[in-house]
Amino acid sequence: MLQVLPFAPVDNRGVISSKERATPQGLRGKAGPLGLAGEKGDQGETGKKGPMGPEGEKGEVGPPGPPGPKGDRGEQGDPGLPGVCRCGSIVLKSAFSVGITTSYPEERLPIIFNKVLFNEGEHYNPATGKFICAFPGIYYFSYDITLANKHLAIGLVHNGQYRIKTFDANTGNHDVASGSTVIYLQPEDEVWLEIFFTDQNGLFSDPGWADSLFSGFLLYVDTDYLDSISEDDEL
Repeated sequence: MLQVLPFAPVDNRGVISSKERATPQGLRGKAGPLGLAGEKGDQGETGKKGPMGPEGEKGEVGPPGPPGPKGDRGEQGDPGLPGVCRCGSIVLKSAFSVGITTSYPEERLPIIFNKVLFNEGEHYNPATGKFICAFPGIYYFSYDITLANKHLAIGLVHNGQYRIKTFDANTGNHDVASGSTVIYLQPEDEVWLEIFFTDQNGLFSDPGWADSLFSGFLLYVDTDYLDSISEDDEL
């Protein structure tokens, strides 16, 4: 293929002069050495959003967030089931009243009141004449003793110590000696009556018409003890 130069001069015969005649194109040369790197160009425009990738794996649970604000008060719930009444389940009871069927008991020994009229809890022992405390608390004791033919010197004893003493002289007629007191007792404490003076044991018994009585009962239990058994009962 020949390359024609534009505006080549022609003679008056329309023939291109010999100097301007087309010459054949040479072969393409080899690629030259790589040039130096050019300066960084400006950032191009943002491309279009590509398709959504596959769902990733579930991450670990994050730490708890801070407490939220207090919510509004909820509606009142339905009534619960009726409770179980424990009335009397921990009411501690201790009381006795006893008489005697013999006269003129031995001195300085527990008087054996062998006629049991009442013995709640079985804390009085008719074989020994002693009341044995089962629950710590405040107790009331009393005695009403019929006497005849002798003077009477009788006392209420607590763990070997006289708490009260009563003396009544023989006037030739039947008479009654009485006494009462309030005592704080611990478990296993003992209380009884005894004649405290020689030959002044005028206690008289006639089953037909008169009784000599010894009585006692728990007024109220120690509150600390009651609290402790209440807690055990709840467990």
